[in-house]
Amino acid sequence: MCSCEEPRWGWGHCAPSPILLLSLLLAAPFGLLGEETRQVTLEVIPDSMGLPQNLLHIRAVGTNSTLHYVWSSLGPPAVLLVATNTPHSILSVNWSRLLSPEPDGALMVLPNDSIQFSSAIVFTRLFEFDSTNMSDVAAKPPGKPYPPYSLAEFSWNNITDSLDPATLSATFRGHPNHDPTRAFANGSLAFRVQAFSRSGRPAQPPRLLHTMDTCQLEVALVGASPRGNRSLFGLELDQLLWGSLPSGFVQWRPVAFSQKQGGRESALPCQASPLHPTLAYLLPQSPIVRAFFGSQNNFCAFNLTFGASTGPGYWDQHYLSWSMLLGVGIPPVDALSPLVLGIMAVALGAPGFMLLAGGLFLLLGPKRYSEYQPIN
Repeated sequence: MCSCEEPRWGWGHCAPSPILLLSLLLAAPFGLLGEETRQVTLEVIPDSMGLPQNLLHIRAVGTNSTLHYVWSSLGPPAVLLVATNTPHSILSVNWSRLLSPEPDGALMVLPNDSIQFSSAIVFTRLFEFDSTNMSDVAAKPPGKPYPPYSLAEFSWNNITDSLDPATLSATFRGHPNHDPTRAFANGSLAFRVQAFSRSGRPAQPPRLLHTMDTCQLEVALVGASPRGNRSLFGLELDQLLWGSLPSGFVQWRPVAFSQKQGGRESALPCQASPLHPTLAYLLPQSPIVRAFFGSQNNFCAFNLTFGASTGPGYWDQHYLSWSMLLGVGIPPVDALSPLVLGIMAVALGAPGFMLLAGGLFLLLGPKRYSEYQPIN
């Protein structure tokens, strides 16, 4: 049975909108956390013939642990996250088996007994809704649905061309194999993956706080022709879970953007559906998920919807972007900035001093005796 948890909300100090946190685990093995430094590398793993394939491996090595992120567009776009308790774990790929109809066991992290945590996310469908005559912004679905785009039936670029070791990033860019309406004739759906060698925050909104234990994904729909005048778009994600306690997370702010230079004027609401169990045979198969986990059927799914029928939307510039963080352990939490601490000290300093002085007077001052006597 699928052990799906409901999304939980928290607040970030740098924006008025809450951060949506989908917790996959309640606690993480202590040895995987608190690494002061990690050596982060990314590479495209070639197949057995030396040809580049869309298999991206991000390896973050600490003193006592290693995090492996494996991204692929073989089948629907998917990512594996594997955490080990050794700095010497490696990824092993059997390409002939991975590209076969039965890829079970084709992808391993060795040594196997070093694995402390593993999970996967599969991006299965791109939704589109016509919200032209919708007055209820909370309606489910948010408009008349068009036939969805199956991401398993997309053609994707060679990510070697977009690999950037300097920024630890690469981009999967695709369009439907069959596009009778030519909606993607001048458009694409892109998955930009980025790892980090230090903690920090990007310059562009939503400015998610990242650490060396996280990997960021930005999904961008650019230039595709909508099938309605005021089309809203959505994304379906499938999460592989299992019986043991998880220790990973997916984190995002509930906002998307209708312009590349995201700002308040182009911000769109992002709504998430509750997690719900789904059947594996109804889902597009991800070769890397099957290769690592075998014939699992313990899946959960949830949908994200971007925008509303009023306000800014994809129709403004035929652009839509949304970002999330994937990681292991405790999600990054914003600390109070020196400016905020300074303001608090000034604002609370005088009242605090008066309260402290009054307390000392009561404790150390002359003792007063009551006129009333206790009743025995």
